[in-house]
Amino acid sequence: MITHLKFASIPTRDQDAAVAFWVDKVGFRILTDQPMGPGRRWIELGVGNAETRIALFTPEGHEDRIGTFFNGSFSCDDVEHTYRRMSERGVVFEGPPEKQPWGTFAKFRDPDGNTFVLSGR
Repeated sequence: MITHLKFASIPTRDQDAAVAFWVDKVGFRILTDQPMGPGRRWIELGVGNAETRIALFTPEGHEDRIGTFFNGSFSCDDVEHTYRRMSERGVVFEGPPEKQPWGTFAKFRDPDGNTFVLSGR
């Protein structure tokens, strides 16, 4: 039976810029970085203590997904604190955290223009 989601992929044009963003600014860690065909690499990043990884890879023919909305959400314990820390590191947010009946969230972008939700309680 299925036990967990192994990875979710984030489409990117420039893998080096994506690694710098996700590792240096967001705080993920590199778990795998190996060649994957001519001029491309398979890169997996660790997210906190989660088993699920993020892959920085764009399959051939999927380049049109770069710069779109990531249909998922990154969770944290304190959105406002995480928003401040990530902003200090140069992460661009669409606006400050917003409180909703279901929790607090903020949207941010990576260097490729992909949009992500940061959410918490």
